Amino acid sequence: MSSGTRKKWEPKTLPIDPAATRQLQDWLAEEGYSLFGIEHDFRGADLSGGDFTSAWFIQAVLAGVRLAGASFYRADLQSADLTGADLTGADLVRANLDEAVLRSARLDGADMVKASLHGVDAPGASFRGTRIMGASLSDVDLRGADLTDAVLFENTFKVTVDDSTVVRGLTGTVFGPVTLFSGESSRELAGAELAAWIGERGGRVRVIPRRRPPQQGRHVS
Repeated sequence: MSSGTRKKWEPKTLPIDPAATRQLQDWLAEEGYSLFGIEHDFRGADLSGGDFTSAWFIQAVLAGVRLAGASFYRADLQSADLTGADLTGADLVRANLDEAVLRSARLDGADMVKASLHGVDAPGASFRGTRIMGASLSDVDLRGADLTDAVLFENTFKVTVDDSTVVRGLTGTVFGPVTLFSGESSRELAGAELAAWIGERGGRVRVIPRRRPPQQGRHVS
């Protein structure tokens, strides 16, 4: 390899599925293109450190896949199955994760600034030290999830939690409400009550009241 030439990234392990492997190899051979991984099965792969900027992983199967340190900037992972995937330190800035499955996934130290998470299934997921600032979380199941030292900033935070959800060290500002499950019953927490619930568990979050649209004044002729 000549001096100053950067070695091209290659996956440490290829997917078990031949079609997904072929898609990866074709993408690696054609520089300047985004990976088209829609509905492909990437299980068995180690894609740590890969640059998947603006890639399409809609309805892809990434369960158990190692994606540590990978970049998914502006990538589309809508409805992707990321059950048990390792996304430690991944770049998910502005990524679309709507309706994705993140059950028991590891996102410790990931950057999820301005990511979209609507209808996400994430029980048992780990977000330790994750930057979730400005991200939109709506109808997200975080029961049993670990949000230790995660950072929020004016997040839409319509999530479901339970007594096993860890919020120790969670900081920032959010819009509620949160649905708290306790056994078979549930109730909504908002405002000071939500801030107190997080505070009792070692977090420090300020809950921002929803801004009401300005009322139109009546025109007097």
